[in-house]
Amino acid sequence: MLSMIARSVLTKYGRSCLPSQAVVRAMSSSGGTSSPYTTLAISHPAESITHVELHRPEKRNAMNKAFWSEMVDCFNAIAADPDCRVVVVSGAGKIFTAGIDLMDMASDVLQPEGDDTARMSWNLRKIITKYQETFSVIEKCPKPVLVAIHGACVGGGVDLITACDIRLCTQDAWFQVKEVDVGLAADVGTLQRLPKVIGSRSLVNELALTARKMYADEAKSSGLVSRVFADKEAMMAGALEMAGEIAGRSPVAVQGTKVNLIYSRDHSVAEGLDYMATWNMSMLQTHDVMKSAQASMEKKSPKTVAFSKL
Repeated sequence: MLSMIARSVLTKYGRSCLPSQAVVRAMSSSGGTSSPYTTLAISHPAESITHVELHRPEKRNAMNKAFWSEMVDCFNAIAADPDCRVVVVSGAGKIFTAGIDLMDMASDVLQPEGDDTARMSWNLRKIITKYQETFSVIEKCPKPVLVAIHGACVGGGVDLITACDIRLCTQDAWFQVKEVDVGLAADVGTLQRLPKVIGSRSLVNELALTARKMYADEAKSSGLVSRVFADKEAMMAGALEMAGEIAGRSPVAVQGTKVNLIYSRDHSVAEGLDYMATWNMSMLQTHDVMKSAQASMEKKSPKTVAFSKL
């Protein structure tokens, strides 16, 4: 089944297919994958799909100083890459991420520069807002971002996944808003995004105030993730299949949909409709509409249409 999924996704884009086992291996372990980053491994398992893997498995993918800037550079590059239409994020090794690397980050957070309280506070605020951008850049990227979580997703990991568009996990996955256990309030996205992801304020408060673990079944029932898979291999195959479905659609339509979903989340219905009308008064003037309509009339999948890069 796994090989059939990977093979079918690859053949939809007219590229010579890698063996299906190699595709899944490339997504679930990026050993040997070249990357300009020290904490991330970048690969392209199929046409128009970019795989970003958290890649410090020996440190349980803990988020060190380099990670916070490399994520910004990586997703800014992806946002500007016309060859990329969708992104899959995952973690190398036994777990998705253990969260912030406290030992590596302590000097930035606990010893801010400054001659007095005001100046130290000002500099600490700059550091915090810089770290917030690490995950906001995922949300700002117009390409849809799927995240595939296995094992533990702790602390900063929850900040990361709530900035993604689609969340998948394995049956052994668990999630923990850990910050209160280390003496601070989560400050890089969880408290702002998780209430809008789950929808239950009571459950969000419980998770954030008690730091208890949430396991896969509860994550699915609460809406934190949309699908649960038996193991990592099945999840990565499912993520690749879903990414292929998205990549096969018009990039004008897909990216416009993401931008407007996020805008509507943070604005009233009336404001969202007005923004949508303004958006589509230009975006409807694309060849993609006629190409997609023609494919529909001919009973063809939109994945058979050759859309221009965006």
